[in-house]
Amino acid sequence: MYFCVHKNLVSTLCTKLIMKDIKRIVLTGGPCAGKTTALVRVIEHFSSLGFKVFTIPEVPTMFTQAGMNYLTDNQAFFYEGEKATLEIQLALEDKFMKMAKACTEPCIIVCDRGTMDISAYMKPEMWEEITKAVGTSTQQLRDTRYDAVLHLVSAADGAEQFYTTSNNASRNEAADEKGLEIARMLDKRVIEAWTGHSHLRVINNQEDFEKKLNRVLKEISNVLGLPQPIVEERKYIVEVVGELPDCIESQITQTYLVAEPGCEIRLRRRGWDGKFVNVHTTKKKISQTEELVTERQVSNNLYQSLLQQADPYRQTIHKLRKSFIWKGQFFELDKYLKPVDNLYILETKGIASHEDVRFPPFLKVIKDITGNTQYYNYNLALRV
Repeated sequence: MYFCVHKNLVSTLCTKLIMKDIKRIVLTGGPCAGKTTALVRVIEHFSSLGFKVFTIPEVPTMFTQAGMNYLTDNQAFFYEGEKATLEIQLALEDKFMKMAKACTEPCIIVCDRGTMDISAYMKPEMWEEITKAVGTSTQQLRDTRYDAVLHLVSAADGAEQFYTTSNNASRNEAADEKGLEIARMLDKRVIEAWTGHSHLRVINNQEDFEKKLNRVLKEISNVLGLPQPIVEERKYIVEVVGELPDCIESQITQTYLVAEPGCEIRLRRRGWDGKFVNVHTTKKKISQTEELVTERQVSNNLYQSLLQQADPYRQTIHKLRKSFIWKGQFFELDKYLKPVDNLYILETKGIASHEDVRFPPFLKVIKDITGNTQYYNYNLALRV
C-alpha cells in the first residue's frame, strides 16, 4: 500500500504551497538501491495529491551515454568531464526551479542524485578545485541548496540476493563479491558526502521493498509539512564490546527552548571536522497518533540569539554520535557526556516495527528502552 495522508489536509497544504515555497529534494543512494523505482513511485504518489512533480535526471548517466568515461586514466579529461557534470547539474536544477516558480499548482523538485554525489567519486583536492572553478563550495551545495536528502542503502549491504547490474548498463560494479564490496564502499562515500545536511535521511534495506518505498514517501511528506504518524524508533542501552566499523563521528549539543503546552522546540548544533550545522526543530502533536514536525537550518548568529530562549527547567545535552550501516540497517550510537555520563544509547533508524534488528557483534544490548519516556532526550535534560 502507498503511504496515505488525509486529502483535505493535502488540499490545505497545496493552497499554502502556491505561495512558492518550492521544496528541492535529492534522491540518492548506493548502486542498486531501488532509486529508479522509488522515483517512479514519488511521481505517481504526489501527482495524485495535486503536486506538479519535476524530476532532474541523473547527469552522470547522461554523460556516460554521450561518451564520457568516468574510469579514464586521463586526468585532464576526467577533470573536464566532472566539472562539466557539476555545471550541467546546477544549470538543470536552476532552470527547473524557474519553471516551478512559473507554475500555478504546488510544485516539488526531485533530483535523481544531487551535486554532492559527484564529490564521492574523486579526491577531495580535485573536488575543491572544481567547485572553486564553478564559483561555489561544498558548504553551499550540501547545506543550503536542498531541503532534504534521502539516501537509499545499496542492496549490496544487507540485501545481496537482490543486487543486480542488469537494470543499468552504465553500472561498473559487478554482481560478485568484489563488486559488492565496491558497491558498499561507494554507498558509504555518498553518505559521507552528504553528512552535514540538516535533513539527511538514510533509508534502510528492509525485507519488504514496498516498505522501503513507503519510507521514501513518508520522508518527502514530512518535508512538505504533512502530518505524520507518531513512530517510535527502537532504542537500546548498550555496552561497546568491540571495534566499531567505519563511522561518521559528530558532536551534538542539544538545547530545548521555551514552548507552549503540547509543543517541543529543540535547537541542535552538530559538528564534525571543525564544521557546524544548526537546526531548529518544532514538534507539535495534532492528535494521539499524528504530529507535525518542522525543521529549518539556522545561521550561527540566529543560533546564538535563540539560545536566549532556553528552557530554564532543562539542561543542555552534550553527546558524541557515531552513525554507521550494519547489514543494510542504519544505526546511531550516542555516548552521553552531560547532563548524564557514561550512557550509551543505540537507536535504529527506519527499521519497521515487525522487522528484526540486526545487532552488530561489537555492541552488547543491556536494555530495550523503546518507548521508555525516562530516556527521551527531553526528559534526560530535566533539571533534578
